[in-house]
Amino acid sequence: MQNNDQQPLSPIKVAIQGVEGAFHDMAARRYFNNQEIIIEPCHTFRDAFESVNLQRADVAMVAIENSLAGSLLPNYTLLKNSGLIISGEIYLRIEQHFMALPGQGIDDITEVHSHPLAIIQCEEFLEPLRKKGVKIIDTIDTALSARYIAENRLKGIAALASELAAEMYELEIIGRGVETNKRNFTRFLSLATQETAGALQRSAGIPNNKASVSFTLPHQTGSLSQILSVLAFYKLNLTKIQSAPIIGKTWEYYFYIDLLFEDYTMFSKALAAVNPLTDQLQVLGEYVSGLPKSI
Repeated sequence: MQNNDQQPLSPIKVAIQGVEGAFHDMAARRYFNNQEIIIEPCHTFRDAFESVNLQRADVAMVAIENSLAGSLLPNYTLLKNSGLIISGEIYLRIEQHFMALPGQGIDDITEVHSHPLAIIQCEEFLEPLRKKGVKIIDTIDTALSARYIAENRLKGIAALASELAAEMYELEIIGRGVETNKRNFTRFLSLATQETAGALQRSAGIPNNKASVSFTLPHQTGSLSQILSVLAFYKLNLTKIQSAPIIGKTWEYYFYIDLLFEDYTMFSKALAAVNPLTDQLQVLGEYVSGLPKSI
């Protein structure tokens, strides 16, 4: 990466799980809305992390939690072990659209392809189609389903995917916003090396007000409540706490917490105060909160 007085590389290469047109792609484009980016598609989340570590991409855009489905625990583990840090976040409302090759209507559709989570999110819309004999087919990715239909010119088959996927693969949206719950949001993290994250944050010029931290705790009564009391004393707003099992250690857990702060000095003092009370304390990133007021 460049020296401190230089701007980050442009275009920025962003690794995502999935193909172009996926919701990860949308999150990347909105997060870097005033910068040119190149999408690096990856088969798995692990591949996206490795793309950054192997310098095939500058950052990875990775989903970490969904307002309906909860946290993606495997991604917490990947983050903790990757050596990457959180450089920012964005919350994306997930809108599922029903799309097919142009010129077709809902009555022409005999199959619907999409990721299982997208199918679950659209159950109310899909149920009448099931009753008419329409097959609902699970696939590995929403946007990949759209691309498959477009590339093979498959009539009678529809996909559930993003508006961006419809635009990219020239499909026609014949059912807009068919998700059952309109308050469905996914939180995505922008992940990078320490050097790249610093350059991106300096170029943005906005002071950090959020941090993500992980730690383990000794098996002592009240150990977690002690941590929470310290955070409250230093006036830090705990916005999330998540536990995940430690592989190979039965009934032992990593804790992941997100903190909002107004005063960085108070945040630093809080970390110093909780450090002796924890094991394996790790700051996963300090960044600007992306939580919209409307959520």
